[in-house]
Amino acid sequence: MTTQYEPSGTSVWGPPRTAPPHAPHARPAGEPGQPFVRGLWRGRPEDPRWARPALLGLLAATLLLYLYDLSASGYANSFYSAAVQAGSKSWKAFFFGSLDAGNAITVDKPSAFLWPMELSVRVFGLNSWAILTPEVLMGVGTVAVVYAGVRRRFSPVAGLVAGAVLALTPVAALMFRFDNPDAMLALLMALACYFVVRAVEDGRTGWLVAAGAAIGFAFLAKTLQAFLILPPLALVYAVCGPVKLRKRLVQLGLATVALVVAGGWWVAIVELWPASSRPYIGGSQNNSFLELTFGYNGLGRINGDETGSVGGGGGGNGSGRWGATGWDRMFNSEIGGQISWLLPAALILLVAGLVATRRLTRTSVTRASFLVWGGSLLITLVVFSYMAGIFHQYYTVALAPYLAAVVGMGAGLLWEKRQELWASITLAASVVAAAAWGYVLLNRTSAYLPWLKWLVLTGGLAAALGLIFAGRLSRQLAFGTAAVGLVAALAGPTAYTLSTVDSAHTGSIPTAGPAGASTMGFGGGMRGGFGGGAMPGQNGRQNGNGFPGGGTGGFPGGGMPGQNGQNGQNPQGRQGQNGFPGGAGTAEGGRMGGGAGGLLNGATVSSAAKRLLEKDASKYTWAAAAVGSQNAAGYQLATGDPVMAIGGFNGTDPSPTLAQFEKYVADGRIHYFIAGGGMGGGMGGSGNGTASQISAWVQKNYQKVTVGSATFYDLTRKNS
Repeated sequence: MTTQYEPSGTSVWGPPRTAPPHAPHARPAGEPGQPFVRGLWRGRPEDPRWARPALLGLLAATLLLYLYDLSASGYANSFYSAAVQAGSKSWKAFFFGSLDAGNAITVDKPSAFLWPMELSVRVFGLNSWAILTPEVLMGVGTVAVVYAGVRRRFSPVAGLVAGAVLALTPVAALMFRFDNPDAMLALLMALACYFVVRAVEDGRTGWLVAAGAAIGFAFLAKTLQAFLILPPLALVYAVCGPVKLRKRLVQLGLATVALVVAGGWWVAIVELWPASSRPYIGGSQNNSFLELTFGYNGLGRINGDETGSVGGGGGGNGSGRWGATGWDRMFNSEIGGQISWLLPAALILLVAGLVATRRLTRTSVTRASFLVWGGSLLITLVVFSYMAGIFHQYYTVALAPYLAAVVGMGAGLLWEKRQELWASITLAASVVAAAAWGYVLLNRTSAYLPWLKWLVLTGGLAAALGLIFAGRLSRQLAFGTAAVGLVAALAGPTAYTLSTVDSAHTGSIPTAGPAGASTMGFGGGMRGGFGGGAMPGQNGRQNGNGFPGGGTGGFPGGGMPGQNGQNGQNPQGRQGQNGFPGGAGTAEGGRMGGGAGGLLNGATVSSAAKRLLEKDASKYTWAAAAVGSQNAAGYQLATGDPVMAIGGFNGTDPSPTLAQFEKYVADGRIHYFIAGGGMGGGMGGSGNGTASQISAWVQKNYQKVTVGSATFYDLTRKNS
């Protein structure tokens, strides 16, 4: 029989978990089974009676928090919402991840993360709730997995702390309410960690196979990012697994097979499918998913050499196109408020956990838990800190489950050992780190709840002082001190999280927190530059120049070229957020004036423009074609009819070619061409790229139709 921590001791957070080896949940002999409903409410017999109701309360609170005013974000990222709309109408688009039901081009990711949203839209229709609720449910599921992973070897309170830390992380509250791939990725990565710890517990092959399958399917959500945690997970089981080495290696081989099957079946079909009868692979330059995986979405993200991305494949030359890299990247003004609130505390607790378990046996599940969750945290942290390619603040949601688990496990273990002076001092130090860093982050947005930073600092310091003597305090006083420390540590991220759920978020680069909480510079990497380096319209809040955080920008009047500095509206009538002012279109006609407006958010479509595109749309494969996926997405979501995205997301993919486009027009498959959009100038595209060639050909040969400030070309009426 072993206690929950393996060392001797009794938890004051609940009775210690005891179970025979290799059967941690075996029911004592003679104990009758519980009815399902009662068992769901009561939980495991060895748990305190309050444990399961507390867990259900945490999950319910997370669900309500994430569902709050969910429709305020409208279509969120129009790029992916358009793909969801297409997949809800066409099973071919569903499978390949096509941006439009005509299956011209796919999104720049595998399609698995779209499937839950597309199935929801097929049942409930195209609306914000149908698109975003599956993401919310994945967030609640991730909280449950983290709780379960921590609870197994620690206490119910440790699991609740871990779950609460995850739920109240600002970037988690952002991305579990958004339609990007990151919600599914975070859930599957948390499941993989959980399965590996279970495998270390009992040595069963099935747990490792399940972990491999989870990582493989995560590959179909966000490609190679799913593989970041493979090294620590494989190494931990290879060293700590409770079976003989030879069997461990065989089990890891079987897990690898499961990974390849779970992630490779879709890739094999896409690669073997005749290119002429499937959509072009968006984000690739050679219509190859493997090229997309290992180039634009793979090594290019590490070294910065991303052909076809914003600014081209310039390589990692230290230009800071996507923000400064280095060991402190997760703590800087661009990213710190998204994820780093408890990161210093987590690192302290991780070291403490490994020190405390250093003398346990090789197969110690307690130590393995720290190695699995902590190793995943560290390797992801290092890669994110130094990757030179495209990096957005919201990527850091991948860290949230690992960070939360480490905090819960470390705090739980040190609390159990609080009578030892080193443990109580270390626990106090982690609270000081959380409170001090929370003060720094809150001070960066000094106008936001200015009193809160002092409450966090003083409360944290007072709690830390009490925790030093926690082993000598009464039970009630010790609990009260710990509660004050927990509140001080979570007050800052909770405030940012509440601001996040109380705001609409749309576009390609959403950020969490209040106004000014995060800005990202491009270092001139994007065509046209942005003057002061701040991202225009970041987080949807602007100063008088249309730029956040005091950025002055490089465009007269604070607007984008061709927009006259006006603020458009997103498809739900909300002011543009997290992209460029107005979500990249004028309120009048939705016209893209060129530049990056059409790159980061969908166009706004006037009622007159909508009527124009909807007329006779059923006679065509595509009601219109537009340069850039976001530009096309805005019109497609407004009309409900397929709109071809020339050049994919950035407008730089070589699809369709001019010859292919001419044939589509000759065959009567496209009705209109929409001027503007993409990365280039007024007609869309620049230089000698495919988009520019098509734009020039259309302008030369077809009649212009103006609706408000929007310009279209009728591809059924040639110039006389």
